[in-house]
Amino acid sequence: MEDNTIFKISSKIKEIRKEKGITIQELADRAGVSKGLISQIENNRTVPSLLVLVNIISSLHVDLNDFFKDFKSGEEAGPIVVRKKTDYEPFEKEQAVGFHYNRILTTSMDSSMLDIVLLELVPDAVRPMVETEAFEYKYIVKGTVEYIFNGKTVTLEEGDSIFFDGRLSHTPRNIGRTNALMLIVYFFEQNRK
Repeated sequence: MEDNTIFKISSKIKEIRKEKGITIQELADRAGVSKGLISQIENNRTVPSLLVLVNIISSLHVDLNDFFKDFKSGEEAGPIVVRKKTDYEPFEKEQAVGFHYNRILTTSMDSSMLDIVLLELVPDAVRPMVETEAFEYKYIVKGTVEYIFNGKTVTLEEGDSIFFDGRLSHTPRNIGRTNALMLIVYFFEQNRK
């Protein structure tokens, strides 16, 4: 499968759930998992086990073959990968107002996955504190961003960067008067404990 299969699965679950008018809580109840887990899966914050994935798809009343029929395979990235900005894929994350994400590239490397994203934050953008099953690298391309962790706040300006374990509860806040732009690299380890 393509390198970004996990992210396609997450998006497709969310898309089908919304099309069918099913709430996150209803899907969680049907699949026998927590509402938080469904939210994390849909927003690419965690990778579900195979059993959980099958339960979620079944709970959506979708045939497994139909769910995966649009997934392409056999595309080799090769040693050089070029992504034109017209190829970036916009996506949303939960409860994030003023957060405009564009996925640049997702690729697998040995036992980990790399996800590269551009995030544009409008002034006064808001999102609750979140946790991600990834190490996160953030580079401030434009603007001034405050990164809030439990008990600690870090102010980053254009050219500054930060790297941290996404399991630490965190959220960014644009403290400038114009849109801020961040380059984000998520490092997902498949066997992370």
